[in-house]
Amino acid sequence: MWLYNKTTEIKSGRGWKDADGNQQPPNWNIWDDAYKKSMNIEEVVLDVKPDGRFHNWIDNGLGGISNITDKPLDDVTKDGRTVTGIRSNYIQQVKSQQGSLLAQTDWVVVRKADTGTNIPIKTATYRAAIRTKATEMENSIKGASNMAEFKNLFLSMDEKGNKKGSLFDWPELEE
Repeated sequence: MWLYNKTTEIKSGRGWKDADGNQQPPNWNIWDDAYKKSMNIEEVVLDVKPDGRFHNWIDNGLGGISNITDKPLDDVTKDGRTVTGIRSNYIQQVKSQQGSLLAQTDWVVVRKADTGTNIPIKTATYRAAIRTKATEMENSIKGASNMAEFKNLFLSMDEKGNKKGSLFDWPELEE
């Protein structure tokens, strides 16, 4: 991003007016570095914004990020109001996904109740694996003692293609 007089963003390919009201050309970006400096134009490298799932921060509007703080892991009461921590939010997400995954095979359980037709072994095994995995994920979330440990729970791939983390790595129903 380019700033004029440290406050005004200017864009390549667009003209702009300087402090004296003079119109500058849209090809100003071809000027050499010394001339840009003499015109009070500087390039600002934007700070990388932290992951909003885990952190709060202040954006100064000019590409700078400051006051990065971790969101609370646990529920916090402030001024008589409860702020839900990310731990509670992710436990709720696990429960919701578990329900959605089980719902896909609920018809087999209903059929068993209605007609007595046996639940296929693969389906019963899958449903049990979903419940077990959800319990493991919830226990992992509860067991993370700090933000770094919490972040490491998320499923990702390392440089060799191996899975890391356990959150949201659900079993799949075998056909």
